[in-house]
Amino acid sequence: MEFLKDLLQFLKERKKFWLVPMIIVFVFLGLLLVIGGSSAIAPFIYTLF
Repeated sequence: MEFLKDLLQFLKERKKFWLVPMIIVFVFLGLLLVIGGSSAIAPFIYTLF
Protein backbone atom coordinates (compact mmCIF):
# COMPACT_ATOMS: atom_id res chain seq x y z
CA MET A 1 0.00 0.00 0.00
CA GLU A 2 2.89 2.36 0.64
CA PHE A 3 3.91 2.07 -3.01
CA LEU A 4 0.45 3.24 -4.09
CA LYS A 5 0.60 6.16 -1.66
CA ASP A 6 4.00 7.18 -3.01
CA LEU A 7 2.79 6.85 -6.59
CA LEU A 8 -0.29 8.98 -5.99
CA GLN A 9 1.76 11.57 -4.12
CA PHE A 10 4.25 11.71 -7.01
CA LEU A 11 1.46 12.20 -9.56
CA LYS A 12 -0.11 14.91 -7.44
CA GLU A 13 3.07 16.86 -6.72
CA ARG A 14 4.51 16.69 -10.23
CA LYS A 15 1.15 17.22 -12.00
CA LYS A 16 1.62 14.05 -14.04
CA PHE A 17 -2.07 13.15 -14.30
CA TRP A 18 -1.60 12.01 -17.90
CA LEU A 19 0.12 8.91 -16.51
CA VAL A 20 -3.05 7.67 -14.80
CA PRO A 21 -4.62 6.10 -17.94
CA MET A 22 -1.36 4.29 -18.71
CA ILE A 23 -1.18 2.90 -15.17
CA ILE A 24 -4.79 1.71 -15.39
CA VAL A 25 -4.12 -0.06 -18.69
CA PHE A 26 -1.00 -1.77 -17.33
CA VAL A 27 -2.88 -2.95 -14.22
CA PHE A 28 -5.74 -4.25 -16.37
CA LEU A 29 -3.35 -6.17 -18.65
CA GLY A 30 -1.55 -7.60 -15.63
CA LEU A 31 -4.83 -8.82 -14.16
CA LEU A 32 -5.76 -10.39 -17.49
CA LEU A 33 -2.46 -12.27 -17.55
CA VAL A 34 -2.90 -13.53 -14.00
CA ILE A 35 -6.52 -14.58 -14.53
CA GLY A 36 -5.81 -16.00 -17.97
CA GLY A 37 -3.01 -18.21 -16.79
CA SER A 38 -4.71 -19.81 -13.83
CA SER A 39 -8.43 -20.25 -14.42
CA ALA A 40 -11.14 -21.79 -16.55
CA ILE A 41 -11.66 -18.40 -18.22
CA ALA A 42 -8.28 -18.68 -19.95
CA PRO A 43 -9.56 -19.97 -23.33
CA PHE A 44 -11.96 -17.05 -23.61
CA ILE A 45 -9.30 -14.48 -22.77
CA TYR A 46 -6.88 -15.95 -25.30
CA THR A 47 -9.47 -15.52 -28.06
CA LEU A 48 -9.46 -11.76 -27.42
CA PHE A 49 -5.85 -11.51 -28.49
